[in-house]
Amino acid sequence: MELDDDQPMTHEIGNRSYLVADVSPLDVDGVRTLEVGTALWLVAFVGMVPFYGTLVETGRTWWLWTCLAGLGLGLFGVDHCRRRRKARADRAAR
Repeated sequence: MELDDDQPMTHEIGNRSYLVADVSPLDVDGVRTLEVGTALWLVAFVGMVPFYGTLVETGRTWWLWTCLAGLGLGLFGVDHCRRRRKARADRAAR
């Protein structure tokens, strides 16, 4: 069977056939994904701050500090991905 450009590519694995869609990825550099994740850690942290006393009484203050750690690591990740995106753009411009 000949494949033309307008026919979808298929893969045979075992007795099944899989079509491979010709689509581009949604978020190539990951900046938006990290921004959303970091914002969710911030919302979780701010949402737990009013319940600090309850968290101390039940021995679950680690929930609060986990949110803070997620926020901090997310900020580092956003910065890293932004610098990587800028470096890729500069390299592509050359």
